[in-house]
Amino acid sequence: MAKTAKPAFDVMNATGTGPAVIICEHASNHIPARYDGLGLDAAARASHAAWDPGAEAVARLLSKALDAPLIAGRVSRLVYDCNRPPDAPSAMPAKSETIAIPGNAALSDDDRAERVHTVYAPFTEAVTDLLTRRKAQGTPFALITMHSFTPLWFGTPRPVEIGILHDDDSRLADSMLAEAHRLPHRRIARNAPYGPADGVTHTLRLHGLQNDLPNVMIELRNDLLTTPADERAMAQELATLLRPALAHLGLQEQSDA
Repeated sequence: MAKTAKPAFDVMNATGTGPAVIICEHASNHIPARYDGLGLDAAARASHAAWDPGAEAVARLLSKALDAPLIAGRVSRLVYDCNRPPDAPSAMPAKSETIAIPGNAALSDDDRAERVHTVYAPFTEAVTDLLTRRKAQGTPFALITMHSFTPLWFGTPRPVEIGILHDDDSRLADSMLAEAHRLPHRRIARNAPYGPADGVTHTLRLHGLQNDLPNVMIELRNDLLTTPADERAMAQELATLLRPALAHLGLQEQSDA
């Protein structure tokens, strides 16, 4: 596995035996020192452009509730977006919404290869290793990726609060959406605010479809995740959707939390 000064990922609850494995690609806004902050000011480095605020906190709570292994990225998606393949321009974007990223403006082939080698490859290999170990346990499970999104995009409000995203395999998304009546106060939508056409389902395709795992990408509007209490409430709401949805697919919890 590729070596970095600091790991490109963390694995939590690696031996969990619950009905899911959770991935949080955009858990951190950390920019390793070798990239000199990508030329960004502090506000940009803290913004949603650099990471998914609140996503890891909710993922950790769900990991505990479902006894699910969790892998979280530890490098900002502006350095390398681990939910994008190396040939995608958005893997190392020169601009995110209205924020220009000077450190990505003129990357050479060697620059891009270094980031693939030190960020994407170790993260992807770690996911593969985690799934391999989990499959060896012999009980079926689903793949869940956890994200958050900004309530405004180029100044336009986004009314959806919980997005349930899928690619070619909609089994888990369909089952979750069938349970949406359990959260009547929430605006829940399929493939919103993004969908497969936006290039956001790389992880689902690479690790879910190729392993024939039921899979889903969950997008949470980040203004609903501003406090620990918000994050706990959202994790409970997602568990309200996920538990019956997973059970419907024959994926049973080994222990209840």
